[in-house]
Amino acid sequence: MYRSHSCGQLRLSDKGTTATLSGWVHRRRDHGGVIFIDLRDRFGLTQIVFDPTVNEESWKIADTVRPEYVLTVKGEVRQRIEGQNNKNLDTGEVEVYIDNIQILNKSKTPPFEIDQEKPVGEELRLKYRYLDLRHDRMRDNIELRHKLIKQIRDFLDEDKFLEIETPILIKGTPEGSREYMVPSRLYPGKFFVLPQSPQQLKQLLMISGFDKYFQIARCFRDEDQRGDRQPEFTQLDLEMSFVDEKEVMGINERLLVKLTETLAPDKKIQSTPFPVISWHEAMSRYGSDKPDIRFEMELTDISDVVKDCGFKVFSDTVKAGGVVKALRVEGVADWSRGEIDKLEELAKIHGAKGLAYLVYKEDEIKSPIFKFLGDEITQKITDVTGAKMGDIVFFAADQFTTACEVLGQVRLACGAKLNLIDENVFAYLWVNEFPMFEFEKESGQLTAMHHPFTRPLAEDMDLLDTEPSQARAVAYDVILNGNEIGGGSIRIHEPDLQKKIFEILRISPEDAEMRFGHMLEAFSFGAPPHGGIAWGLDRLIMIFAGEPNIREVIAFPKDQKAKDLTLGAPSELPDKDLKEANIKIIND
Repeated sequence: MYRSHSCGQLRLSDKGTTATLSGWVHRRRDHGGVIFIDLRDRFGLTQIVFDPTVNEESWKIADTVRPEYVLTVKGEVRQRIEGQNNKNLDTGEVEVYIDNIQILNKSKTPPFEIDQEKPVGEELRLKYRYLDLRHDRMRDNIELRHKLIKQIRDFLDEDKFLEIETPILIKGTPEGSREYMVPSRLYPGKFFVLPQSPQQLKQLLMISGFDKYFQIARCFRDEDQRGDRQPEFTQLDLEMSFVDEKEVMGINERLLVKLTETLAPDKKIQSTPFPVISWHEAMSRYGSDKPDIRFEMELTDISDVVKDCGFKVFSDTVKAGGVVKALRVEGVADWSRGEIDKLEELAKIHGAKGLAYLVYKEDEIKSPIFKFLGDEITQKITDVTGAKMGDIVFFAADQFTTACEVLGQVRLACGAKLNLIDENVFAYLWVNEFPMFEFEKESGQLTAMHHPFTRPLAEDMDLLDTEPSQARAVAYDVILNGNEIGGGSIRIHEPDLQKKIFEILRISPEDAEMRFGHMLEAFSFGAPPHGGIAWGLDRLIMIFAGEPNIREVIAFPKDQKAKDLTLGAPSELPDKDLKEANIKIIND
């Protein structure tokens, strides 16, 4: 028997019994001939003692062990000497005096320390991820992941959802991101793809009559990496029949509240029910479609005030159909020019040509643009924004989305700089009524903002024939502390409406049949009204764990270049394997 107890299990009530433990050598200390070792497994630490007066042979073996050796030991559980209890350990009142030890495996010196949390380069951590996962922090993150997913399963099971697995090898039907392609050995020249999401399959399940479906789904996107993105990721995928937007949002809200109260009890939910604001309102007030509402500092539209002003950057923008947005930041008039320049650089990164401002300081208003605005317009800006002495008002002039996003980024930077963000608050909200379509930057053509199966708002149906770019969708995102953690919509279930959306997106009938013919045919067999949502579980767990990126909550993630450093993937394959898969490598 390798163990009678885990390394986190023994208590004072076990005093006088014999215990067998197995684990890794966490720390080793030699005190005057008596050797103390902290033995570690997933469940905790137990101090074990090697005293030559108890068993000299075991003591000699213990003298040879080093950190990360794997041991099995057996001995008597004793109460620690008074004053030597470790209050930081669940096992801190006891220790085990060992009379039998077996070294199961030796260890080389690890490339980084396991018994301490010290900064280590991410490349080294990912190369030796199996060692990195021995750290308490990483173990806690993986356990949190398990608990959160289990609670999701239990909650949805109680609500009569069925967990149904959908295929990983599917047909390529591009929905936006680049897909991973899998060549077929049996059908030369043909390919499977790895799913970006189970979107079409879960809709087919609704047509199948399963009514309430969910899945902890593995998804794949061959796209550039960021801190909160991975080429393969996990999402909660959920779909329901005979529901409207409020019903889908309601069950997700109840689930998120339960997860927060159970797994993040130290966090205060800012408000329940979660606030609901439209996409246009979110952009206009916060400069983001995923706003962080833990602090106020809202944007103001001053387009009407400056449409005829002498500052042509403002007036020309309004005449061209754009907007001028203002952001009042209180009590920062003493910021240096260097601090303002950093904000301007941030604005330029997000599409601004510059960042105009007014500084309200020492009973006067200072700004390079003040002479162009004049006293009357400046006073109107002051009145509209509520600015007072000690403040700075920043401006962005551009098309609506760009102007809002620029000041939205400045808002976040100012909120962080001024310590306005309460890290102990979870601020959930819903953003809905997204545009159905957006213009592609390169081609200028309309493309689906979410995906082509999203339903238009009933009151905007007529716009599909006249001004489709103005139509809004029955789409909704759930936001947490400025992060989109989930997005969904009510779907189209009528074949004719689905075909019209394809036409607007310039998907020809032939192309639609080739890519989505299976969906159109399925709709013709009595599709119920249905809708759903998908959560980015990695991102949600990242926030719950208080980690800076999703790699910290995934057991074996890819690095920032989409490479698996632990296994060394992607890698080359033998010519024989390529030939069997009907692949030829062309070196361009």
